[in-house]
Amino acid sequence: GNLSFSCLEPQVVPVTFLNSSSYLILPGTSGQDDVFISFQFRTWNKEGLLLYSKLHEASGGFFLYLSDGKVKISLHKAGKALSDIIAGAGLNNGQWHSVSFSAKRNRISVIVDNDVTSSAHASIPLQIYSGDAFYFGGCPSNGNISECNTSFAGFQGCMRLISIGNKAVDMISVQQNVFGNFSDLQIDLCGIIDRCLPNYCEHGGECSQSWNSFYCNCANTGYKGATCHYPIYEQSCEAYKHRGNTSGFYNIDSDGSGPLGPFLVYCNMTDTTWTIIQHNNTNLTRVKSANRENPHAVFFKYSASLDQLQDTINHAEHCQQELAYHCKKSRLLDKADGMPLSWWIGRTNETQTYWGGSLPAVQKCACGLEGTCIDSQHYCNCDADRDEWANDTGFLSYKEHLPVTEIVITDTDRPNSEAAYKLGPLLCRGDRTFWNSASFNTETSYLHFPTFHGELSADVSFFFKTTASSGVFLENLGIQDFIRIELYSPSEVIFSFDVGNGPSEVTVQSLTSLNDNQWHYVKAERNVKEASLQVDQLPQRSHSAPPDGHIRLQLNSQLFVGGTASRQKGFLGCIRSLQLNGMAIDLEERAKITPGVEPGCPGHCSSYGNLCHNDGKCREKYSGFSCDCTFSAYAGPFCKKEISAYFGTGTSVTYNFQEYYTVAKNSSSHASSFYADMTLNREAVTFAFRTTRTPSLLLYVSSFYKEYLSVILTRNGTLQIRYKLDSHQDPDIFSINIKKMVDRKRQHMKNKREEEILLINQNERMKFVLSSGTEFNAIKSLTLGKILENSDVDEETMKANSQGFIGCLSSVQFNHIAPLKAALHHSSSASVIVKGRFTESNCGTLSGADSTSSETTHSFADHSGPIDEGQPLANAIQSDSAIIGGVIAVVIFILLCITAIAIRIYKKKIIYSKNEAKGSENEDSAESALKSELSMQNTANENQKEYFF
Repeated sequence: GNLSFSCLEPQVVPVTFLNSSSYLILPGTSGQDDVFISFQFRTWNKEGLLLYSKLHEASGGFFLYLSDGKVKISLHKAGKALSDIIAGAGLNNGQWHSVSFSAKRNRISVIVDNDVTSSAHASIPLQIYSGDAFYFGGCPSNGNISECNTSFAGFQGCMRLISIGNKAVDMISVQQNVFGNFSDLQIDLCGIIDRCLPNYCEHGGECSQSWNSFYCNCANTGYKGATCHYPIYEQSCEAYKHRGNTSGFYNIDSDGSGPLGPFLVYCNMTDTTWTIIQHNNTNLTRVKSANRENPHAVFFKYSASLDQLQDTINHAEHCQQELAYHCKKSRLLDKADGMPLSWWIGRTNETQTYWGGSLPAVQKCACGLEGTCIDSQHYCNCDADRDEWANDTGFLSYKEHLPVTEIVITDTDRPNSEAAYKLGPLLCRGDRTFWNSASFNTETSYLHFPTFHGELSADVSFFFKTTASSGVFLENLGIQDFIRIELYSPSEVIFSFDVGNGPSEVTVQSLTSLNDNQWHYVKAERNVKEASLQVDQLPQRSHSAPPDGHIRLQLNSQLFVGGTASRQKGFLGCIRSLQLNGMAIDLEERAKITPGVEPGCPGHCSSYGNLCHNDGKCREKYSGFSCDCTFSAYAGPFCKKEISAYFGTGTSVTYNFQEYYTVAKNSSSHASSFYADMTLNREAVTFAFRTTRTPSLLLYVSSFYKEYLSVILTRNGTLQIRYKLDSHQDPDIFSINIKKMVDRKRQHMKNKREEEILLINQNERMKFVLSSGTEFNAIKSLTLGKILENSDVDEETMKANSQGFIGCLSSVQFNHIAPLKAALHHSSSASVIVKGRFTESNCGTLSGADSTSSETTHSFADHSGPIDEGQPLANAIQSDSAIIGGVIAVVIFILLCITAIAIRIYKKKIIYSKNEAKGSENEDSAESALKSELSMQNTANENQKEYFF
């Protein structure tokens, strides 16, 4: 038939609006009451004018424009908006979108992408007649349509298939200047650029763009910066600790800006920082009926991927994981054929047959190495194959095999054969990269490492300290490209680079000198969008990347650290924790073989000593520092944890400064010769308290010479400090009645005496002068709560001592002595004597006068110190106490019975609502039963011991 082997399609001529001043003017038929215009467009910009036209014989017009990626129509008359309708959404996605606009009489409508759901219609109080021209994309700046020029930004993008009044516009005629007019257009080509292909946003950042640039949305990625390159989380728990953070859950990013993402761990901030990574099965699990043909295999899934775990383990100084294997006629090794009956698999996916506490490749348990197995013919307790519970438990600590990912058990199918296992979390200690450092001792020495060549983004971070006024930290060169970071002056750091379009610099100025021999932090980054530099906590400085530079760095030389290839302007000082694109650089290993450079840097306390609070002392370590809280009333890694205790009725804590030396009656030596070292010209006392009882004795310091210091609450709630520094004079009394001290709120007290001057800080600073003396001679002991020994004190102090102190005391310190801390943490010390009800507490809000329910966390025996074997009480007092105790016991017994009956009735009422939880309860019961059975077995196997209750 009549065929043509071609497919004739209408010619599509796109047009590109190159900048905000581009426009296309097409003529229209003036005075028509039926206006119809359609076209297609594509753009990356959220804003821009699509179409404008003046109305016939009216001082007004209509605008068709993009606003926040939506098409909007605005009709104006005499400067007033008559209508404003919206259609479509997200139209700035770089795809082609069609728009059809129609106006007939007093009704206008717009349809986007031929979708009825993306259309809008409106009736207006105005008859519309078409004008004589239509302005697409913008308006000429020299025309008489000022409202068009000032209302909206010009359109940047492409248009095609423009039709006016159902008649297609011939863009070739426009190009030949036969039809219409235009400026800054590119006809017969859509020159739009997809700046998100390829996507330069890293770590899952969402790319968006405008006509000139692209942008990265880094929300919920764990990264920040122009390309989502730099991590927002620290790389280890060690790094969090040295920011002053306490124990808790933290996200860590073990490879920094590398490809591995952040994950959640628990950081245990003690003197040694532990990273704890949990898995999905930490329960004690029983195993029965398993053999080699039908083994029991369990897989462990961690809160991090194996790659993340490997990176964390590699950075750690030490890692371990406890593996407990309980057995009853269940062996680990078949001695007959030497084949393992149970084994575990680590991240290397290799079978391991050594168990907790042992070493790789020896096929033994801990008892086999120590020679303590219950059967000396075997290397594991379980291999004795006894019909009773035994166990092989210990820590696996060979880093290359951790963590445990699978356990396989095959020997529990014989009669009365059973096993149970429990795998603890992965524990890693320290961060060997955080303190990795080198000391540069000459200006001509340097270390060199592999280059940055071919990297899309380059980031460098490190710490430095120096006394020099200038020096190059690092330099990396190529044929044309280079990067360099240097201390240009004592207060200026410069990041200079060249990526093929000439040298550029980013500079950070510090208000203080950086050559103060303190650690300072530097972070520099160069990516396809910008270059940035940050020093310490100063504001980050950045420069936009030039449009004609290299996308990837072209650096083909070694990276020089601490100097330059020309051996000029070398750095003198220390560099620590150097990271290149998240990869830790081992400065110490390279420094060991490099002349003029030494591994390690001393002096961490000079920078981090301020993290030790409350009189804690910073102690230098080879890799870092620690806070010594020996002479602080606080505890914890930074001496910030308050030490508090609840005092019950009659409780007494006494700290003896020195042993009592009896002076012989016939001795001619004056007593002061024995106690000269305990005479004070000054002392400082700090503590906090909370109570509702008055009068109360808070603190009492006694002397062998009947001198004393007492801090009491009087009956009206006034705080009094009483000094008696001369046994022949009345005490000096200083009252503080700024506010009531027994309002259930925590009160802080700090007073400092220097000779006769007493300074008190309690909400406001007060100054007093003592008249009784300047020396506190031969101090004997410090008492908190209640004085139990005979003391020669004034009447008010005796009244306050009558009931002692009931409430909570915190962080008590007398000079360098912390008596409350000593009583709680060193109760066996001979210098501390504790009597009565004394419990460690968080000093929470009291719910009653004697309440401890919200405070007690750990209990101590009534005799935390030496037991006082004093004389028994009088018979009458003992009898009364017995009667009272008996009555209290009967009352408590009746209350317990009532409570038990109520619980029984309540359980019967809700028993049917618990069917769904029955399965889990059975599991819990099974686990509890197994633990009980194991505990009984272990108890039976122990040597006979005698216990006193």
